[in-house]
Formats: sequence, C-alpha cells, structure tokens
Amino acid sequence: MRFAASMLVLRDGPQGMEILMMRRPQRDDDRSAGAFVFPGGVLDAQDATLHPLCAGLDDAAASARLQVPANGLDYYLCAVREAFEEANLLFAYDASGQMVRLDDLGAEIHQQLREAASYGGKGLAHVCEMLGLRLAVDQLAYCAYWLTPPGLPKRFDTRFFMAVLPAGQTAIHDGVEAVEHRWMRPADVVDPANNLTLVNATRKILQSIAHFETAQACFDYARQQRQIALVMPRLAHGPKGQRPVMPEEPSYAEIARIDPDGAGHGRYALEPGLAVKLSARVWRVTANNGNVMTGPGTNTYFVAGADNQWAVIDPGPDDAAHFEAVMAAAPGPVKWILVTHTHLDHSPGSVRLREATAAPVWGRTTDVVDRQDQTFRPDHRPAHGDRIALGPQTTLRVIHTPGHASNHLCFFLEEEKTLFTGDHVMQGSTVVINPPDGDMRAYLASLQALLNEDIEWIAPGHGFLMPRPHDAIRLLIRHRMQREAKVMNALRAVAPADIGTLVASVYDDVPASKHPIAQRSLMAHLRKLEADGVAGEAGGLWKLL
Repeated sequence: MRFAASMLVLRDGPQGMEILMMRRPQRDDDRSAGAFVFPGGVLDAQDATLHPLCAGLDDAAASARLQVPANGLDYYLCAVREAFEEANLLFAYDASGQMVRLDDLGAEIHQQLREAASYGGKGLAHVCEMLGLRLAVDQLAYCAYWLTPPGLPKRFDTRFFMAVLPAGQTAIHDGVEAVEHRWMRPADVVDPANNLTLVNATRKILQSIAHFETAQACFDYARQQRQIALVMPRLAHGPKGQRPVMPEEPSYAEIARIDPDGAGHGRYALEPGLAVKLSARVWRVTANNGNVMTGPGTNTYFVAGADNQWAVIDPGPDDAAHFEAVMAAAPGPVKWILVTHTHLDHSPGSVRLREATAAPVWGRTTDVVDRQDQTFRPDHRPAHGDRIALGPQTTLRVIHTPGHASNHLCFFLEEEKTLFTGDHVMQGSTVVINPPDGDMRAYLASLQALLNEDIEWIAPGHGFLMPRPHDAIRLLIRHRMQREAKVMNALRAVAPADIGTLVASVYDDVPASKHPIAQRSLMAHLRKLEADGVAGEAGGLWKLL
C-alpha cells in the first residue's frame, strides 16, 4: 500500500471557478500515464521532518481530522510539497504572516527554488530556511479520501486536500512529474468532448465540485465538512470489459462479497444466461427479459442441497433460451423447483424444468386470472413457516409475504441469512401492487413482519444481492407511506375525483408514460384507505369520508 496526498488548487477564471490539472508523462509502469491529475504523490520521509515548520495546525489536530492515530500532518505536508515540486506553488507564510508571493521574487531566487524542488534537490525545508517561511498547512481543507481497488498491482491510500491559489503565484509544471498544466473549469475537464484522460477518482471528485461558481465557495464548503467517508471502488468485469465500480452502484455490495480481493469474479451487469457464483451454496442466472417491469431481468437461483442436488428458485419466464441457460448452469441435478409467485416472469419456466428434471414444483396458486401463469400446477403448496431441508446444513424456510401477489412466498436460507424475495423486495425500484390480487395493506404488513427476521442479505428477483436488508425494507415502507400521504393530499384537493385525475397529482414525480402502471398501485393505495375507513368510492369517484 502506498500512502499519498493530492492537492486541488482552485482559482476564479473569466467563466467561473477553475482547477489546476497536471498531465502525467507516458511511462510503461504507470496506470495513470498521460492522465490529467491533481498535483500529488506518495508520502516521503522528508514530510515528517517538516512538522516544526508548520503554521496553524499540529500533528494531533491533523491526525484527528484524518482519523488516524498519528502522523496525519504528513499528508498535509505531502500535498504542500508536491504542489511546490510539480506546480511551483508554495503554500507558506512569510515573516509578516502573509502568504508568500513567489512572483515578486527575483529570477535568481526562482532558480534556487526550482533547484531545491527538483529530484535530489535540497527540498522544502531548505526553502523555508532560506526565505524565513512557515508552511501554511492551515490553508488546506481536507476534502476526500480514496483507496484504489483490491486486485491492482499497486494500491494507493490517498487523502485529497483543497486550497485557493495564493495571490502572486503562477503555476509552472516541472516537466518531469508533469509535462503540461491547464487551468480549466471542472465541468470542462470531465466533458467527453474535450477528450482528456482521467483516472476514476479524479473524474468523480471533479464531478462533485463542478456546480460551485467560485473558488472560495467551494473551499468554504470543503472546510465545513466533518466526516470524510472512505471511497474504495472495486474492479469488476462486464459487457464493456473491466472497470471500477463505485459504492453507490447496485452491484457494489455483491462484488465486495463474492470478490473481496479483486480476483475478477465480480460482475457489474446482470448478463443474461451467465451463471454467477454468489456463495458456496448459491448460484444465479438472469433471464433475458429485462424491461420497465422486470428491470435487468428475472433472476433464477440455484441453492445447494445434499449430494450435489440443487433447488431452483423461480425458473423464470417461458423462454427456451433461458431454460437452456438454466440447464447449462445447473451445478448438479435439480431436485426441487420453488416458485415465489405466479406472475409471468417467474413461474412459467417450471413446466419445462419439471419435464426435464422430474423435480417437484413447490408454490401457491391464486384464484385471480389476470396477469397470472395459467400453466402453473404445483406438486406441493408450502405453508408459512415450513422448513425445506435441502441437506444437513442447508435449510430454506418459507415466509408467506402477500401484497405484491396474494400467493407470494419468500424463501429464507437460514445458514446464510439470505432471503430470496422474488418481487416482494426488488433492487432500485418499488414493486407494482395491482388489485385485486395485489393488496397494499397486506404488502405493508408483510414488509413490517420481515423486520423481525434476522436477515443479512436479500437475493431479489430483479437485481444484485442487497446488503442491509432492514434498511431497504424500512425505505420501502417509508416510500409507501409517503405515497399514501400524497393520495390523502390529492383527495383533499380535488375530490371527488376519478383515478385518472388522481394519478396525475399523486404521481407527479413519475413520467406520464408510466402513469398507466402507476395507476395500479394508486388503486391499491385507495383500496387500503377504503379498508382503513378513510376514503370511499361511488360511481368511479373517490373522496375522503
């Protein structure tokens, strides 16, 4: 691990805030070769020797700010030193306590400064002694903390600092560590039209500050921040090759779980037909049926039983290609076929799979015909609380979760505390509740009941593995209650009103093209309010009671 520091130097330009960018030279051993970066580099032994020359910040305060046990001041000093060595910028106070104005010094002094800053030169301590300076580390704002992904041959633990360009100083690239420099607006640096090579951390940090209009406003905001979170991307493969995956991306937590060391197992996209090993007991194959309702596609899961026999959860749509992918991906003989519910993207594949494997189908039916799989014929109808022993150390517990569908089941893998949720909980989206089979009151009750379960992971019917299940469930409950509040407000404002009038008000944050789908969940909210004795309908018009 290489510990490093970088400096974001800001100034105000004719069109707004600008930032100093330095272009790295072309080197075969440098993953950032040719990229535009901020001045910066790895910590050096001389950084620790500069402590006595600092003004306004000691090591204890710097370490507390960076949340390290000691030597936090080294990072500040590294950033100051690198800005001086690479860009000819010196953050230091003169004897009068003012920021030093390098441009006002003579040519001879300038030459001595560049010699001191050069590789093998006398260094920053000599400069301070020569000019009677103290290093202005208190003019730096700690603004970001990045750790490069596991799996790289060289990893950097980098703290980023921000400062405003001192008056009377001009940036000059050193020609060694930086072969070009530019002052640019952050938005222009990341604009693809400008075709600048950027590393991931640089791009993301620039995007995060591009909205600031002035250098001082950006610096002041950075100075006010108190909790700087570590950002560690992870490398993963996908349709466009390998790339870093950010913590906010849907695949991040799954990649961290299945590929913690960056060996290359993780995927950043759900690719149809590709078998992905999620644990020693669980594999996943995704159907090629992605759309507005199914997101990236329907997941079919394999769960290991005894003697290499496997259970399949949700065989998916009636699709020959997906059936062939499931059969090809099967780690062993299929002994159980489990179905969360009978919507057309989850259960129809059970027909082909049962014919091919002779495995019994477990699931529930419903009396509702609309949008239901009419081919579904279960061999077993599991009850809430049933435990399916796939092997001596693999048990699936059945949890009845009506709401999205009256016959909806979740399957809880007890040994891994993983809940296979079908459509009860999806990643990145709420589910449609479509009466009469869908029931909002039942859905909220089912979500609430899951908060009492000791769940660590959700394996959704659509999406990647999800961490922090209880947070996700609480978020769904909160979203539904917020939507219910909007229904109440709309009823107060426009009632009596038909559902077409209400949907435009209640779902004003949803594109009009999706209102026909939203109308189904709106009806479910109205039916809940009706059951609660709060609203009622007459002649197609709804109003509060």
